[in-house]
Amino acid sequence: MAAYILKRLLGLLPTLLIVAVLVFLFVHLLPGDPARLAAGPDAGPQTIELVRRDLGLDKPLPQQFLNFFGRLLQGDLGTSLRTHRKVSTEIGERFMPTLLLTLASMAWSVLFGMGIGIASAVWRNKWPDRVGMAIAVSGISFPAFALGMLLMQVFSVQLGWLPTVGADSWRHYILPSLTLGAAVAAVMARFTRASFIEVIQEDYVRTARAKGLKERTVIAKHALRNALIPVVTMMGLQFGFLLGGSIVVETVFNWPGLGRLLVDAVDMRDYTVIQGLVLLFSLEFILINLVVDVLYGFINPTIRYR
Repeated sequence: MAAYILKRLLGLLPTLLIVAVLVFLFVHLLPGDPARLAAGPDAGPQTIELVRRDLGLDKPLPQQFLNFFGRLLQGDLGTSLRTHRKVSTEIGERFMPTLLLTLASMAWSVLFGMGIGIASAVWRNKWPDRVGMAIAVSGISFPAFALGMLLMQVFSVQLGWLPTVGADSWRHYILPSLTLGAAVAAVMARFTRASFIEVIQEDYVRTARAKGLKERTVIAKHALRNALIPVVTMMGLQFGFLLGGSIVVETVFNWPGLGRLLVDAVDMRDYTVIQGLVLLFSLEFILINLVVDVLYGFINPTIRYR
């Protein structure tokens, strides 16, 4: 197990190098001049040129990349072109709100989605299955920004029960987590249903039923563990998407997280912040996939790592 994890961690390096090259080229293809945006709308050509020189944007692209990569090897993500603060500081201040929002969204969506999926599989083609899948299809089909604005209109504007923006208390997490987790719950429900339907048709499940075991025992002890492997895979992928892809929801609720930071960085052509965030999101996906692979061994002890 330790050798497998070490090998996977070493495999991070070429992947992150490729991501670093691609994101560097991508941000420099964005339209707009960050020096002009940083200098202000009333700045003259000489002022803009001074700002460009101060930001290091007057150097050739290969030299800029070497400077960026050299700092990266030292663990330095650079300095924000907009705020002149360390990118690591900017990301650090916004990371916890996004992480907590992601955990809250995953908690209810996994429990709710798996519950619907298991119920739909057990009562296949009956009314619980039809109702559960109708809810799942609705969750996938409804856009996140529309759901967020609908929840704000009902629970904040009309009823006045919940706040609309900010992250000051647990009440601020309710509407964004519901909005962010709706699609995840729907995907988990459909995926869990498909996995359980396949498992409950296996011979060992029929044998357990033939022994006279209660249906609850058959589902919990014999079917659940074997059905969890593909479900855990999907859970890990969805967690990665939530952690790095909550841009729309954070924009709708003005959430002080990484998604909002990325939107502001793109608006201001803040190259260093964009590069740092994309590298962070890539690292998160890789580490989450590693954690999911390790969890396989705990779910199914017959799996061997090489």
